Amino acid sequence: MARIVGGIATSHTPTIAFAKDAGKQDDPVWKPIFEGYEPVQQWLREKAPDVIVYIYNDHMTAFFDHYSHFALGVGESFAAADEGGGPRDIPAIMGDPKFAEHVAKVMVADEFDLSYFQGKNLDHGAFSPLSVMVDHDSNGWATKILPIVCGVLTVPLPSARRFYKFGKSLRRAIQSYPEDIKVAIAGTGGLSHQVHGEGCGFNNPDWDMKFMELLEKDPESLLDYPIAKLAELGGWEGAEVVMWLMMRGALSQEVECTHKTYFLPSMCPIATMILEERSTEAPAESDEALRTRIEWDWKGAEQLAGTYPFTIERAVKGFRINHFLHSLTDPDIRARFKADEEATLAAADLSDEERGLIRTRDWIGMIHYGVIFFMLEKLGAVTGVGNIDIYAAMKGLSVPDFQKTRNAAINYGVAGKEK
Repeated sequence: MARIVGGIATSHTPTIAFAKDAGKQDDPVWKPIFEGYEPVQQWLREKAPDVIVYIYNDHMTAFFDHYSHFALGVGESFAAADEGGGPRDIPAIMGDPKFAEHVAKVMVADEFDLSYFQGKNLDHGAFSPLSVMVDHDSNGWATKILPIVCGVLTVPLPSARRFYKFGKSLRRAIQSYPEDIKVAIAGTGGLSHQVHGEGCGFNNPDWDMKFMELLEKDPESLLDYPIAKLAELGGWEGAEVVMWLMMRGALSQEVECTHKTYFLPSMCPIATMILEERSTEAPAESDEALRTRIEWDWKGAEQLAGTYPFTIERAVKGFRINHFLHSLTDPDIRARFKADEEATLAAADLSDEERGLIRTRDWIGMIHYGVIFFMLEKLGAVTGVGNIDIYAAMKGLSVPDFQKTRNAAINYGVAGKEK
């Protein structure tokens, strides 16, 4: 069974990454940053978690045009995002799709609406503190990651209580995972700061100290603070401390803070906390009952003949080919594909098997592989193949024979005005 080894609260200001990448470890002005993270790094070495559930917010980098309240990273790996000057020189970190799928099932069964992502890179909200907490080299990182991206920059956003409740369900999701893994939980963001408008530069160390104390000893006293009050006390961007509440909700009722540091060099405090579990409350619902409940909506789906639900497992397996087929909505890529299909396929991030499925227009083979039907429509639109042709091929019928099963002999597709 999965076991929670404890929680970490950390700021995620880009100041941390700047100091590390600029080699400021021994500079007296910057040295307190690294001193504050040394106990966290050592703690993670000792606990050796297999996965870190990493709660952060994207800063309109990978999630600019689609901004979810709660987005779960289900991909096989996550690289550093380019935030304007090129990505940081750090390796990609491995994800855990199987664990992610289990967590997703529990959260959805508990009525949390999630979106799922892969193929998106993580910005400083994730990698800035991660790069000074977790050992890594050119070969990779000492742990895997399950990123949970929280939408805290647009209004309306979920309440502090909603974040805490999410953490409670997240705890049960982790505890009920049947594999023997160790899991740490990191909540990032904060503390008091504001980076926009005439109010930029706002800090409130007194509130920061009070918040950290309550987070450890009485987190539920923070749950009825409106977002506006959190912003009044901690600055508008400082209201992202709700992500620390999500982390705290995923821990036991009683915890002990075994490390705390606070350093305010410029615009944002750089703070860390390590929270160790100190109580062992028995879940109200057994793991067996929980697993039965999360599968209730899906039980029997695997027995539906000729039916292939687009599960997270299938989405991860088929990501490359689905991503390529979706790219055909780009006029430039579409033009290159039409002009020289083989060269376009050769240049794409595809396996030989995936190229073969596209090359041979093996419609049912692509479905079996993990392609969602709506990507087949896009390939059909580019190659002049109608939906009815695809349907017939999937059924193993000629188009005329398939048409006999319909009320009207029509054909259509999603292609636009291009010829």
